[in-house]
Amino acid sequence: MSDRRIAPELMGENDVVDLLVRQHGMIGELFDEVEGSTGEGGRAEAFQRLVRLLAVHETAEEEIVHPYVRLLLDDGDEVVDGRLAEEREAKRLLAGLEDLGPEHPDFPAGLRALRTAVLTHARAEEEHEFPRLRARTSVAERRALAAGVKAAEAVAPTHPHPGNESALGNLLLGGPVAIVDRTRDVIRQAMGR
Repeated sequence: MSDRRIAPELMGENDVVDLLVRQHGMIGELFDEVEGSTGEGGRAEAFQRLVRLLAVHETAEEEIVHPYVRLLLDDGDEVVDGRLAEEREAKRLLAGLEDLGPEHPDFPAGLRALRTAVLTHARAEEEHEFPRLRARTSVAERRALAAGVKAAEAVAPTHPHPGNESALGNLLLGGPVAIVDRTRDVIRQAMGR
């Protein structure tokens, strides 16, 4: 099974930085796949995998990684607030694209805007947040964070919910929202959409 089809919560990386960087790579590959897909079913299926990965990835960062970075770094609030603003914008773009659907004429332009926003966010994490996280934590701490990220991804909502970027908000609302999202996913799959 290819990396693009692996559920992020089942990935083998045990270091949180390695795990998140690998997921960033998978996200980039999924953007390529969506952009290169032709035909109604292929693009829609690839896009739904992208939506799911982005949704669970960002929720896990918001619940596990960002709160830890806030406490760990002297300027943690500033670092995390910048990433949360980027995530909020990406969720807004993703929700808009999901509403449009892959066959809408405005979808390609919206996908390009989303790709730029998401990859800019990932690059900011990889260049400014993750190196400092790695430098200030032990292997054991990064392993514990990776386990926490995987657990959060296993129960995270599978669709974007702009405006809910806080750890507390995700913990309070995430469970019920995830149940609705995952139920909707099963119904869509059963209906062939």
